[in-house]
Amino acid sequence: MTHRIDMCPRFESAFEILGKRWTGLIIRVMLSGPQRFKDIAKNIPHLSDRVLTGRLKELEADGIVIRHVYPETPVRIEYELTEKGRDLKHVMDAVQAWASDWIEMDEPEEPKGK
Repeated sequence: MTHRIDMCPRFESAFEILGKRWTGLIIRVMLSGPQRFKDIAKNIPHLSDRVLTGRLKELEADGIVIRHVYPETPVRIEYELTEKGRDLKHVMDAVQAWASDWIEMDEPEEPKGK
């Protein structure tokens, strides 16, 4: 007998946002405060500029990130978590604690001859 679990639509929507590749890492980096595009990219190796641009737009549309444009020469743009985004800190901390307990990492190989 199979037991069906009814998913809460809000829970499902939250995972649609947070479950996208790179989104959690972007939020984690942004928890330290406002960031310029290049600073986010520098902190997440292997994340392409195209994907970062798309994720930032999605997070902005979801009300998690706000984009600030400063009319300077050259124009300066910063991204910042909204209150809704900053409220994800406890979620990110919980995932970090779980990962520390349960995710095994390969040990780096020692150089030969040592």
